[in-house]
Amino acid sequence: MKVKVISRSTDEFTRDRSQDLQKVFRNYDPKLRTQERAVEYTRALTAAKLEKIFARPFVGALDGHIDAVSCMAKNPNHLKGMFSGSMDGDIRLWDLSMRRTICQFPGHQGAVRGLTVSTDGEILVSCGTDCSVRLWNVPDYRSKNLSESSGNALEPMAVYVWKHPLWGVDHQWDRTLFATVGAQVDIWDHNRSEPVNTFKWGNDTVISVRFNPGHPDLLVTSSSDRGIILYDLRVSSPARKLILKTRTNSISWNPMEPMNFTAANEDTNCYSYDVRKLSEAKCVHADHVSAVMDIDYSPTGREFVTGSYDRTIRIFNYNGDHSREVYHTKRMQRSLFASVVVCCFWFTVIADEFSVPCRVFCVKYSCDGTYVISGSDDTNLRLWKAKASEQLGVLLPRERKKQEYMDAVKERYKHLPEVKRIIRHRHLPKPIYKAATLRRTMVEAERKKDQRRRAHSAPGSMPVQPFRKRRIIKEE
Repeated sequence: MKVKVISRSTDEFTRDRSQDLQKVFRNYDPKLRTQERAVEYTRALTAAKLEKIFARPFVGALDGHIDAVSCMAKNPNHLKGMFSGSMDGDIRLWDLSMRRTICQFPGHQGAVRGLTVSTDGEILVSCGTDCSVRLWNVPDYRSKNLSESSGNALEPMAVYVWKHPLWGVDHQWDRTLFATVGAQVDIWDHNRSEPVNTFKWGNDTVISVRFNPGHPDLLVTSSSDRGIILYDLRVSSPARKLILKTRTNSISWNPMEPMNFTAANEDTNCYSYDVRKLSEAKCVHADHVSAVMDIDYSPTGREFVTGSYDRTIRIFNYNGDHSREVYHTKRMQRSLFASVVVCCFWFTVIADEFSVPCRVFCVKYSCDGTYVISGSDDTNLRLWKAKASEQLGVLLPRERKKQEYMDAVKERYKHLPEVKRIIRHRHLPKPIYKAATLRRTMVEAERKKDQRRRAHSAPGSMPVQPFRKRRIIKEE
């Protein structure tokens, strides 16, 4: 005789402490939950609204430079350290947690155009328009002297003077080599005062350089002749060159997919390419209304941040056509209001107020991908949250599970009209909104004009060119 008995363990229903919550067991059979989709849709709508309510991306500003911030570099060994260089030759090391200067690296007589840190985090390399390369010992962040006083000045460990101004520098990921660019591409070693190798393709100025994170001997540069050039240190000549219709200001490799890189272009767009197939862009990232000045990938490789001449910062998914976030402040649009007061014996002269727009020249992700740092020509560095509505500090397990559930519900219902409208909505400054509207009108007019030309031309005389190939002139 078979007898079925329901057995329940007392430990599953007994609370360890009287303050603990009662354990509740639910049956997730969809037949018993006929209103599941309606309830989850309402929760997705609520989650999208709460995300907008709690979106406070701006954390704080770091001031101390007396001229425009031209470049930045992060230390892979120290999470809270950030280096910045300005147009007056000043280099500073910042403590992001305290938002203050730890020490200064003076010495450049012109603008600092490039900063990079070695992989071990011990050497800082800087270059500028004064035709010099300087190597600095990175101080210990835990030093008591550095923590007690800010503004300490350090001396360079080596100074190499070169023949022409330098516009960028980048360090190899696992060796002692670094590359500088200007009239040509020079490969340097820490222990040598002359370049160990030199590359040149054309007579135009090279403005940016980046080493590949997966292949240390591979690097990519962009030049003022609108070219993107690939170099391999194992051969004596450049490998490939891609010529576009407009200039590329900066390039960043995807750290998780080292065969892909994204170029920040002068035509307001960013273009992602695969080095194995440069004849076509993998993705076109459009939303800016002015030239994109700098770009940097998140350590996860799933998104990147861009800074533009239109005074905004945008965050894109690595495969997204449009930005998921746009950051700006009121001060960035009209950034500097100053009144000069000159007091004499009987009168006071008050100069008119003047305003300087805050163009973003450099952007970086923090090493943990939680924050974004931007540098602009109003002499300030700004610290932003990578996720605008993310709660700072320690989350309880129940809070974390609640947030994960809300994110999953939003992802499931993001295509529905109400949720989609709330998620996509962004507040933009009036000049940028008008410029975006005008740009959309111009693009639509160009598209219609192209269609009419094709309709009144002989069949096959005007082939349709994909948008991903339209900005490419040729590949050499």
